[in-house]
Amino acid sequence: MSDGDEAFFDRLVDEDRLRSHLESALGPADEFEVERHLDGQSNETLFVTWGNRDLVLRRPPPGETADTAHDVLREYTVMEALQETSVRVPTTVLPVEDEDIIGSEFYLMEREDGVVSRAEEPTQFAEPRHRETIGRELIDTLTEIHNTDYEAAGLGEFGSPGGFTQRQVDRWESQYEWAFEVTETDRPVPHIDEVTSWLQSNVPETYPHTLVHGDYKLDNVMFATGTPPEIAAVLDWELSTVGDPFTDLGWLLTFWPETTAETDIFGSPGGREFQLAEGYHSRDELVDYYESWTGYTFRNERFYRALAIYKIGALSEMFYRRYLEGNADNETYPRMEERTVTLVDWARRIVNGEELA
Repeated sequence: MSDGDEAFFDRLVDEDRLRSHLESALGPADEFEVERHLDGQSNETLFVTWGNRDLVLRRPPPGETADTAHDVLREYTVMEALQETSVRVPTTVLPVEDEDIIGSEFYLMEREDGVVSRAEEPTQFAEPRHRETIGRELIDTLTEIHNTDYEAAGLGEFGSPGGFTQRQVDRWESQYEWAFEVTETDRPVPHIDEVTSWLQSNVPETYPHTLVHGDYKLDNVMFATGTPPEIAAVLDWELSTVGDPFTDLGWLLTFWPETTAETDIFGSPGGREFQLAEGYHSRDELVDYYESWTGYTFRNERFYRALAIYKIGALSEMFYRRYLEGNADNETYPRMEERTVTLVDWARRIVNGEELA
């Protein structure tokens, strides 16, 4: 670990205080190790070995964050409530509100054993029949989330579904404003006012009221080892609430590329091009499957896909602010200088009835 990496790690966790807290909360252990997971881009994820237990610690990033962002205890609350439901979530262990232990609130959950599909296709799934199963599994699992009786699970006060979609537009507009406090002196983001205005003028008035994951996509689920593909757990619940399920579907579709140009937007060129291979469903096929399982009709697709891209752009700009302020060492953050601009232009194409060329 370099001096810079070690200094950043020290900002994430005080290992002596964490050890002391775990001893009091979980009992003594003869082995204790903490390792930072480098793939996350929002909340920080640390792998903790405590005796014979493999745990995951989730905490916000260091430094100032936008209001309501990175609420890890909210993430814990929804996963804890879903433990006895059909929704596939990791086993929760412990929430900690005391910020003096590691410098922030955090929670612990059991570490799942499985496969996450990120920049490369898992070799065991690289057959057309398995790729077809991946699409069905994603929609089946999303349907489980949206069909959950959230009131029976104790989540009746978890969100306010009335006016949810309007608040989404308002919230992400405010996240751009927060980021622009720092980033706008570095470079402008063309078309942001045009896209914001269109979204504000086209918010759907009616939609089902369901539990919403908020960040549902291929690399936020973990598949069990082996074949055929089967989702073992849904991860990253920090944006979950009760609201409009079509925001989840629009988000999934945005991260489901149909052209090479779309795969390039979210990472290095060709970074998710494997999803263009034979067997992966088209976006229309995913929508048809979702409608057949839920009984819902997915109207206003242009709005929901534009909103998803708008949200991704806001997250990108927030990451870029954190980078400019020195509050992150993620190597992808400097790329957000251009990525936000590209994303907002993509959203503009969507609202104008175009697709990415």
